[in-house]
Amino acid sequence: MTDTPDHTPTPAERKARAEAAMRAAEAAAGALDGRDAPGPAPEPAPPPEPAGGPEEGPRALGGLFAETGVPAALAPRAAARLGPGAAGRLREDPWRLLSVPGVRPGQADHFARALLGEDARAGDPRRGGALVLHLLTEAARQGHTVTPAAEVLSALERLGFPDPRGAVDAALDEAEVLSLTEEPEFDEEAFEEGAEPPEPEETLGPARWALAEEAAAEGFQRLTLTAAPLLDDAALKGLRDGLPEDRSLALTAALRTGVSILCGAPDGLARTIAGIASAAASQGLRTAVAAPTDRAAADLAAAVPGGAAEGVAVTSLHRLLEPLEDTSAAPGAVVYGRGEQRPFDLDLLIVADAAALDVELCAVLAEACPDGAHLVLCREPGAPPPAGPGRPLHDLEASETVPVVALDPEPPSGPLGVLTEAVRGGELTAVDAPGREVVIVPAEDAGEAVHRAVQLVTDSIPRALGIPVEDVQVVAPAAGGDAGAGALNAALKARLNPGPGAFGGMDPGDRVVVAAPLPQAPLGETGVVTGGGPHGLEVGFPGGAAVVAPADASRLRHGWAVPVALARGTRRPAVVAVLGADGLSRPLVATAFGLARRHLSVVQAAGPALARAVREDGAPARRTRLARLVAQ
Repeated sequence: MTDTPDHTPTPAERKARAEAAMRAAEAAAGALDGRDAPGPAPEPAPPPEPAGGPEEGPRALGGLFAETGVPAALAPRAAARLGPGAAGRLREDPWRLLSVPGVRPGQADHFARALLGEDARAGDPRRGGALVLHLLTEAARQGHTVTPAAEVLSALERLGFPDPRGAVDAALDEAEVLSLTEEPEFDEEAFEEGAEPPEPEETLGPARWALAEEAAAEGFQRLTLTAAPLLDDAALKGLRDGLPEDRSLALTAALRTGVSILCGAPDGLARTIAGIASAAASQGLRTAVAAPTDRAAADLAAAVPGGAAEGVAVTSLHRLLEPLEDTSAAPGAVVYGRGEQRPFDLDLLIVADAAALDVELCAVLAEACPDGAHLVLCREPGAPPPAGPGRPLHDLEASETVPVVALDPEPPSGPLGVLTEAVRGGELTAVDAPGREVVIVPAEDAGEAVHRAVQLVTDSIPRALGIPVEDVQVVAPAAGGDAGAGALNAALKARLNPGPGAFGGMDPGDRVVVAAPLPQAPLGETGVVTGGGPHGLEVGFPGGAAVVAPADASRLRHGWAVPVALARGTRRPAVVAVLGADGLSRPLVATAFGLARRHLSVVQAAGPALARAVREDGAPARRTRLARLVAQ
């Protein structure tokens, strides 16, 4: 399935292809897992329930794993990924085990040999297709939506597959992977006399992400082409009178163009968002402001004068999209009520921290905006890429197809503002903090870093600053590692709410975070467990009490400590940033520091690596297609 220079698919062709491939991709074995992946990852759609009833599947899977020597602990993950018919699917294709989070190629091969005996061949097309999808899934964990085919073929050779091209063809036949032709960029040498034109490059991508990029691109193009000014010149001039030039430009872009990008520091952005929203609503325009979480939306609502009384809806993007309790959805997946068939009833939508949107959510957002609606996407300077694959806002800006308005920088306020602004500029500097707004806590190693963090959360910050534990958020670069969010949560639970983990590892009183979207709460939302039972886990979220079904409970993690990628966009009175040497970048550090409203403690276990990361910038590059698709 290749886009060639001779034929660029029409929107109708792309839509038909997307629908067909998406249906196949729902059953694909390689979708990202929300626990280990950088971002949200709905599970593939399970097959119909076995005829023997809901208990047949678990019993059959347990028996299969006992027969083949697979650890029983893997069964819940396999059931969640492959559905009630997991045992049958694995007997038909044992390499589907490779789609289960944490399973490596060698382990899937061992399982296949145990199940098939001599019929488990190294060149089995089923193995080849599973390996291709596994490699592309691993690339997606690093944020890539596409990977050069040459890299995939080389990796297959290293894994000992005898026919790498055949493996790719097997994956393409299953519609789990798309083959795409990337036209080369021409430089000056390409136009020299006698120069050979560069050959187009074949890239491969999981259908899920490749099709989402196409859908997002088409949505942005549609909004740009169908947009008309929302107000006449006289009304716009009246709204602009007296505004500083940067805010006047931002208002003009929002009301005159279909898609625009607004960039600025958090406080300036919040004021500008409030100003644009209030001005639009005052003219009778249907206006909404969307934040990453319900907690963040409450903060933004306070910045919009009058809030709903002025005709401005302020909510999380998740709730604006109207998630549905759809029992037919795959485990952990979210089906939204708003979309192409039922778009928003809005003239203007402003999205805060839009840099956090991965390409899949960006596609959902674009499709939910009706023709003629205006979309304003906001970001902070140097914002890190989203937790999931892609970098939509960066690509949209790089396409040079939409206006980008940068707010004039303002002098930072207080020690927290000074430190965060210095980091954004590439400098890790000491700040004068007479009110202990910023405290640096050195740690020799990961173990000491965890100990210091627990001490800060449970004793020092509440006692010295009067900030209660529930208003303190611990953040770390990643979930794994000796001082990652997982290790920190284990120590914090032991201190704050010890218990047996009676409900899937959770106890009443545990703080949790949504690691992949739920119908009841968006990615990154935190809540508190209030109870549980066979019916599910009872959680109090900022948006209200919810019962999370057992099949969806794996979308939750303990949330006293969370990776920065999940914490972004939702500020807290106090933040404890635990920074080891791994996974650091200037955007990540600036984001972590910028989450604190009143107090920031930095547990410094990175040594000179922290200053180096801030100085050198550089979040790892991502291979994506959206910029080219939008510019077509």
